[in-house]
Amino acid sequence: QVQLVESGGRLVQAGDSLRLSCAASGGTFTNYAMGWIRQGPGKEREFVSAVRWNGGTAYYADSVKGRFTISRDNAKNTVYLQMNSLKPEDTAVYYCAAAKRQYYGGGYYASLDTYDYWGQGTQVTVSS
Repeated sequence: QVQLVESGGRLVQAGDSLRLSCAASGGTFTNYAMGWIRQGPGKEREFVSAVRWNGGTAYYADSVKGRFTISRDNAKNTVYLQMNSLKPEDTAVYYCAAAKRQYYGGGYYASLDTYDYWGQGTQVTVSS
């Protein structure tokens, strides 16, 4: 029902910045919390960041806190991930995801089972 399309991934150098976008359609955008999850080569998917419906509360994995910023524009049905000071360890496919149920608490959004809809992913490669 809900469709998510990521864009913005590309090859960059360590220390560079990059912004990813996720466009949503097929549902009422404010009914969903939105998250970013990534999967590096040979690794399992890991939570990166999430934001509640009004953009007022955000959560981050320790590995990206202070470097990445999540935001959303409800008028455009779009969520963003601004990535600064990129490291080779950030190389991964980045997925956008939507959660129907919204609660306060980072532990809730860090669980991948929370999310009901997923995009196809966009590749981010950080060279040294």
